[in-house]
Amino acid sequence: MDTPTTKALRRAAIERARSVVVKVGTRVITTTDGKLDRHRIDLLSAQLCRIADTGRQTVMVSSGAVGAGMGKLGLKQRPAGLAQLQAVAAIGQTDLMQAYQASLAKMSRHASQVLLTAEDLRRRSGYLNVRNALIQIHAYNAIAIVNENDSVAVSELMTTFGDNDRLAAQVAGLLPDAMLIILSDIDGLYDGPPDHPDSKRIELVETIDDSTMALAQDQQSTHSKGGMSSKLEAAQVATSHGQTTIIAPGRDDQVLDKIFSDVPIGTLFIPPEKSIRGRRRWISSAARVSGSLTLDQGAVDAVCNQGRSLLAIGITDSSGAYQQGSVVSIHNTTGQEIARGLTNYPSSDVDKIIGQPSECISEILGHRPYENVVHRDNLVLSNQPES
Repeated sequence: MDTPTTKALRRAAIERARSVVVKVGTRVITTTDGKLDRHRIDLLSAQLCRIADTGRQTVMVSSGAVGAGMGKLGLKQRPAGLAQLQAVAAIGQTDLMQAYQASLAKMSRHASQVLLTAEDLRRRSGYLNVRNALIQIHAYNAIAIVNENDSVAVSELMTTFGDNDRLAAQVAGLLPDAMLIILSDIDGLYDGPPDHPDSKRIELVETIDDSTMALAQDQQSTHSKGGMSSKLEAAQVATSHGQTTIIAPGRDDQVLDKIFSDVPIGTLFIPPEKSIRGRRRWISSAARVSGSLTLDQGAVDAVCNQGRSLLAIGITDSSGAYQQGSVVSIHNTTGQEIARGLTNYPSSDVDKIIGQPSECISEILGHRPYENVVHRDNLVLSNQPES
């Protein structure tokens, strides 16, 4: 049972949430023989509509296309080959959407199919276009059903879970004051293997650190692991964006109703006091990284501890071919990523000004449009939310 503190945090998160992103995995919406569980979709759809009826923008990130395709084709086992998986997913996607449409229509709402790949969110223009589309779908009294485009994206297909967790976190980052709910085949995060009689569900996680991630590793050896590592990674992204995350039991018939009725269920992850906002969300989690910069210790201290922009004089190495405005990964002297940011100079120019004082840039390049290589406003510290 939740402690009074956890219950108060849950209530505050619910009251604050203007948007709700629910992620459901293949294991939750398929039966034991791998077929699409239409009864489960009916239950979840009704609860999604009840959330939407409160005025909150509601989005479902749903796996299940392969399971639906298997049912339609009468397959007894999940295909092993990539081409077969892509074909089965393409065939099943129509049935998956029909199932959601039929269920949502009972509550006088429409289902809207949104198929995404990571590439759609890596471009800033694509990132904004997806956000605007989701907002308009809500305005039309519809609920967006988001899935990775399995016909062209292969990473989700080659595992039984994983990428849609991270996709859900990125979708949540598009929306205002979002709460992320990840529905799992287990009841939440446990302090040991979930099927061990002495293991207990953790009610509240205030910081996702190495010890938290280690709990997911403990669960990797169990039969019911639920892909907890990817769910924790998604929760880490979402909380860094200022969004409360709940990992909850997807096979509980009233799981969403319970969450919004203060019933103690699942594991609550709360965001830090400071979080990543606006464009920095895109830089930190969705944008394509085109190259990397390595800094000396003085520059590391200036960037990490003094809130300074990155100057050319502090750079010791540059790798990759990137353009002005690209996102680059910024590393310390041991090669650990400490930040990401938008570079003011292409790699061809950076190679010429590495280690040089800012006042020498004009002489070297023939111009100096920027004093810094990465401005502080376009830089996000890794695992250190700010602003």
